[in-house]
Order: sequence, then structure tokens, then C-alpha cells
Amino acid sequence: MKKIGIVGGISWVSTTDYYTLINQGVNEKMGGLNSAEIIIYSLNFAELQEKTWVDCYDLLLHACTYLKKCEVNAIVLAANTAHLYADRLEAEVQVPIISIIKETAKHILKHNIKTVGLLGTKFTMQLPFYRSELESSGLKVIVPETQNDIDYIQDVVRDELGKGEINAASKSKIVAIGNTLAKRGAEALILGCTELPILLGQEDFTFPVFDTTKIHSNAIVSFIIS
Repeated sequence: MKKIGIVGGISWVSTTDYYTLINQGVNEKMGGLNSAEIIIYSLNFAELQEKTWVDCYDLLLHACTYLKKCEVNAIVLAANTAHLYADRLEAEVQVPIISIIKETAKHILKHNIKTVGLLGTKFTMQLPFYRSELESSGLKVIVPETQNDIDYIQDVVRDELGKGEINAASKSKIVAIGNTLAKRGAEALILGCTELPILLGQEDFTFPVFDTTKIHSNAIVSFIIS
């Protein structure tokens, strides 16, 4: 099996989901007492937020460089927004990065879906790196129309889900935002933040929902056992 390095702590809550899903997946495939060989570099989420995603490249680079020294076969950025720097990090560190965006696009296209609604941090929804990658694969992407909705999701992800807090009112509001995307033509919804599946799931909607944490973890399992 191959060894992977995870840049986690962004947030620790979703990193625990990765750890669980990857090990469960490897054990299901390999049986017995098999589990994944994983090295996790867990960042301090408060430090990253202080720098902001726009200025955190040095933190991510330091983590990836450390993981390279551990002789991992691939690196995982355990956050959708961190993929803002995925190509740059891969080029500089010279270790493959398993992309959550590419894997999500491949998975969705297997379902013959053309138009998707995207929920995530404000950076994932508004900066071009995520949407352009999905669009280049042939998907049309819809995000919330109002800045208030975008900022609301950002605040919930950072200030509640980033600490593992579940708030029923927040869930109700974000479900309503997702349903509005469907009314605007989205055939499916991407939970484009690894914290969102802590709050939302397929059971909350009448149309397909794609959990990027699970999609990414499944791709990682396939890589590990390949």
C-alpha cells in the first residue's frame, strides 16, 4: 500500500472524518487488520484564519514540505478552499496532490448531471479556482446570488462547524439557500466544504447531494491500494 500525507487542522473536525473514512475504506478493501499508513500535519486553524486564506500559502507549503520529508507517495489537502494553492504546491514540493475538485467533477459527471449548485466558504464560491476547474470539466456552476447568503455560510463554517458546533437554525438557513439554487436550475448540490457534511446531508434535500469529503476520501483509498 502507498503512504499518504494529510494537511489537516483546516479544521480538525473534518480531518477526523478523513481519518475515519480513509481507514474504513482501506479495511473494507483489504480486510483483516489492514488500515492506512497516514501522516497528518495538523495546522492551527486559528493561525490560518488570522493570516486568511489569501495569505496562508507559507503555512501550507511548510506542511507539505514536512510531509515530503516523511516520504509520502501523495499529499491530501483536507479542505476544499486549500485547493486554491494545489497546483502551486504540487509544482514546488514535487509530490502528487490528490485533488478534491478533480475527483468531485469526475464523480458528478458519472451521474449525467450538467448543472450543479455549489456551497462552501466564500473563497470557494467566489474565487475562480474552484468554479473554473468544475466548468472546464463540462459542468455549469451556480452559487448563491446574494453576498449576505455567501457571508452567512462563511460565518457558519468558520465560527460554528470549525469548532464542531451544530446549530439547528444555521442548518435550516443553509438548507433554504441550497433549495434556492435548485429553483435556479441546479440539478444537484455540491457540499464544497469539508465541514458542511457535519451539518447537512442527502436526507435534507430532494435532489442529489455530493459530499466532497466522502468523494475525496474514496479517491484517496483507491490511490492507497493501487
